[in-house]
Amino acid sequence: MFEISDETLRLIKRACRGKKHLKLTVGYLTDNHSVIKIYNEHGELDSSKKYHYEIGSITKTFTASLLSKYVFEKKLSINDSIQKFTDEVKGDHYYPTLLRLATHSSGYSGRLPLNRREYSKLILDLILGSGDLNMNNPLNMDFNKMKMLIKNHTLKDMDYSWKYSNFGISLIGYALGIVSGKGYWDTMNDFLHHELGLNDTYLGTSNNNLHGYDRKNNEYGNWKWNKENLISPAGAISSTGDDLLKYAKINIYENHPYLSLCHKKHGNGTKKYDMGLGWFLSKKNNHVFFHGGGTGCFSSFLGIDKEKKVASVVLANYRLVRNDDENIGMSLLESLQKSVIS
Repeated sequence: MFEISDETLRLIKRACRGKKHLKLTVGYLTDNHSVIKIYNEHGELDSSKKYHYEIGSITKTFTASLLSKYVFEKKLSINDSIQKFTDEVKGDHYYPTLLRLATHSSGYSGRLPLNRREYSKLILDLILGSGDLNMNNPLNMDFNKMKMLIKNHTLKDMDYSWKYSNFGISLIGYALGIVSGKGYWDTMNDFLHHELGLNDTYLGTSNNNLHGYDRKNNEYGNWKWNKENLISPAGAISSTGDDLLKYAKINIYENHPYLSLCHKKHGNGTKKYDMGLGWFLSKKNNHVFFHGGGTGCFSSFLGIDKEKKVASVVLANYRLVRNDDENIGMSLLESLQKSVIS
């Protein structure tokens, strides 16, 4: 029977220290069996209670999954330009393809849709744990702003060096909503519930969501999202540990064949990972893919080893420092890998 290692427990204890209201969900999948454990600063809690978290940028993997479905169904091509879906930006200029947007090689600045001042404030607020950031979602973009940003950023027809882009993934979501005819929000919720069967996963937040807390243990509720915010495809989903492990299992066994497209290398990333569609692919082990996320007062991580058929998830209603969510998740995943008999 698998037991969480002392090193992973040490990282969990470090992450919990001093956080009075923390609900830290740590889960894993092995032998087709999911286990959820919940911790706070005093130790382990009753794991039977279900907690809902903002999962931030793990949302991007769901957006990429829906993209792969539409490619598989020939509703669009991975090499289509975003111009194809936005009549208002017609012209002779080059506009990035869905593939380059999905692999963060489009050339769009990492700060978009924020301007330099807004982006600098966002980074400062993340470092300091500002209440302004935690109470108010700083990532907001309507159609007019999206159109303006596309028109005002001239790019070349080339693979740019990797630059993480919320804006790029958001354009993919917009395109998917145009193709479906229902908009991204309704299309994604339908995909989550009826295609993937994840009943506790949804766009935005609900009364079931945990509230987030800053590093001083002040309560700041949840980020606000709505259908009109076109940045939603980059970070608006909420979920539970159980649902994310179900999602991991769906990816491992490719219950939907189109998901295999997301797990293949489509672009270069950093020294540590390459790019699938939406997922980061480990350079150490090409069967391992993962993604993390964060909003004002929430942290998340999901890691999957497709060959060993194991996965780990970490969710917190605090913005964890020192990459504690990823460190816990990776430590747990490595232990799971070692526990599998080859």
